[in-house]
Amino acid sequence: MSKPDYQGGSIVNLMASLVLGLGGSQYVYVPLRALKPERLARYRNIVLMVIDGLGHQFLAQAGAGSMLRAHLRGRITSVFPATTATAITTFYTGLAPRQHGLTGWHTWFRELGCVLKVLHTRPRYGGVSLSEVDIDAARLFDHVPVFDRLGVHSHVIAPQHIARSDFNLAHRGQAEVHDYQTLEQLFDRVTRVVRTARERSYVYAYWPDLDRIAHEHGSASDAADSHLAELDAGFERLLGDIAGSDALVIVTADHGIIDTARERVIDLEDHPQLAETLVLPLCGEPRVAYCYVWPDRCQDFERYVSRELAPYATLWPSRELVARNYFGPGISHPRLHERVGDYTLIMKDNFVIKDWLFAEHRYSQAGVHGGLSGQELYVPLIVAPC
Repeated sequence: MSKPDYQGGSIVNLMASLVLGLGGSQYVYVPLRALKPERLARYRNIVLMVIDGLGHQFLAQAGAGSMLRAHLRGRITSVFPATTATAITTFYTGLAPRQHGLTGWHTWFRELGCVLKVLHTRPRYGGVSLSEVDIDAARLFDHVPVFDRLGVHSHVIAPQHIARSDFNLAHRGQAEVHDYQTLEQLFDRVTRVVRTARERSYVYAYWPDLDRIAHEHGSASDAADSHLAELDAGFERLLGDIAGSDALVIVTADHGIIDTARERVIDLEDHPQLAETLVLPLCGEPRVAYCYVWPDRCQDFERYVSRELAPYATLWPSRELVARNYFGPGISHPRLHERVGDYTLIMKDNFVIKDWLFAEHRYSQAGVHGGLSGQELYVPLIVAPC
């Protein structure tokens, strides 16, 4: 079982390099071994492009001959869990999950009394977002945006439908927000920001659709390969459009993807004895499930998992994962232990585990992420000077 390399080889360390290279102060994590702050400090403009779902292994297999591959400088790890809600928060804060406290797509917020879809800032069962009931997401998350720690002007470039979401606005800080609707517009926005910058700048740009396609069709699909080719063409055009601008373009991802199948899904409805031991719905991710167990049913829970789920999942006391620094080293977020439950099921191979709330929309996914396989955990480090 792999583990994030928080000692100089993860996206957390990439953010440490960026902060220091852009005039911020040293904090918490050491810089990335493969990209020192001193190199970043030499450039007038730094662009960090995060392509959701672009795993290192996927790029290595599907991107032969591409411009992205030509500028590949190695692989780094995501965080744990290797999923968007945790990793994007790392890009926005420069912190690992242990510090920022957002531990998966579905997270138990005791202070709200509900399981929250973190990025949507909506209860898991549906309903309205936090802002629609006058809850300030910025106060709830209580993060210092990384943009406020830099000594340069910052920009966030995000899809129109999420650019000004509760989550994004809670983490934008002093950054200027730009939205787009198409892949071509994304690259155009980056070009315009870099070309019109009057002072040193940092640009964070996010593209979600490779992840969406991999969820729907799998990472080994023709659709994923075709989309990677579109991304590569846009990347090549961007490098030409900003050539001579004294910019450094860094491309990475929040996580990779592992493909699965319907027969690899463990449905909690098929395990009623296990479900009876749980206080709350499963939280976290289908690949990393946090289990909240009735205090007097812990032995029943452990016995059932050992007897029935051992071929599909590894069972960990959640506090042991914290102690072993899977979520990162250092001081913990004050609510971290609340948000990872009593136990964690880390799924083996390409298995997933799911439960469903009353009237919850049911779906299946061809590609999944969150776990500790190499496909999910390792992301590319692509570096292109312009």
